[in-house]
Amino acid sequence: MLHLGKIGSVLRAASCEFPCGTRIALTHAGTTEDSEPLGETIVKKQKGFSLIELLIVVAIILIIAAIAIPNLLRSKMAANEASAVGSLRTLNTACVTYSTSYGGFPSTLTELGGEGNGALPTSAAAQLIDNVLSGTAGDTSSKSGYNFTFSAGAADSSGNVDYYIINANPANPGVTGLRYFFTDQSGVIRAETAGPATVADSPI
Repeated sequence: MLHLGKIGSVLRAASCEFPCGTRIALTHAGTTEDSEPLGETIVKKQKGFSLIELLIVVAIILIIAAIAIPNLLRSKMAANEASAVGSLRTLNTACVTYSTSYGGFPSTLTELGGEGNGALPTSAAAQLIDNVLSGTAGDTSSKSGYNFTFSAGAADSSGNVDYYIINANPANPGVTGLRYFFTDQSGVIRAETAGPATVADSPI
């Protein structure tokens, strides 16, 4: 039989180092000489966030969102406005090319489109712009949050259109864009924020 003194020596030697760095010595089941019962220690290590801490995190997230979302919307509107201006320049260039080829400006917006039909360009489908910008309803189209409206002037005695105007208005004012745009055969693009732009508004 082992002597009780030897058993005590073995237990004192069987000390261990927990990950937290606290050295404990085994004495009897479930307890230590210089620490709390092991069961209670494990429970304390598994403790989660308090309600106050979670509320603070949620509040921080909401503050960041309140700052970031308006900036994101403004950036989106600025991108839509830049796209609208670029589309108006494309339309002006297409109208000049059409006039050079067919003797006058187009009478409808769709006459500038017609790409991908497998046929040669004609005055009814000049294939000068993509079908998204030319639209399918004659004088209107939509692209990147803006609606485009084409208005041709009256034909002259030779049947040629000598002038035109194009308006680009935000599809949802204040959401898809802030500014309204206008252009005509002069190629000058004008802008207004209170409503549809006209030839009297300032150029951009």
